[in-house]
Amino acid sequence: MGMVVQLVSLALISRCAAGHYLFATAIAIEFTLLHNFVWHLHYTWRYRRESVPLRTQLLRFHLSNGLVSMVGNLILMRTLVHRAHLPLLVANGIAILCCSVVNFCLADLWVFAEDFRLPSRHKRDNPRQRKNEKMRAWLVNTSGQDQ
Repeated sequence: MGMVVQLVSLALISRCAAGHYLFATAIAIEFTLLHNFVWHLHYTWRYRRESVPLRTQLLRFHLSNGLVSMVGNLILMRTLVHRAHLPLLVANGIAILCCSVVNFCLADLWVFAEDFRLPSRHKRDNPRQRKNEKMRAWLVNTSGQDQ
């Protein structure tokens, strides 16, 4: 879902506001970061919502996913558009895919990490089930299913 949000945002921003494609990309990334944070909070890692304060999760999300997305996308966009001469949205799709795995891992391991000092209903689950749940969450997140 986040990929669609970013591509649509970029298309609208670049069409409605004339300017450099990297500025449009940065604005689309920020809009998508906020969307993805809310999505992850309510769907992907909803069972971890209360393990860490919301402000802490938002700060961690911007420090990790925000940094990876902003730096990764802008470097890749500059390379793919300026040097490889790819169309704007194609280049952005490639950049998003390149950053998505790193972003998912950071969100899982740090942003929405469970506070292991708190009792959790998932501690009784078997590790294989939790691994499958993480993989399923990543696949849903990147494929846009279950929207």
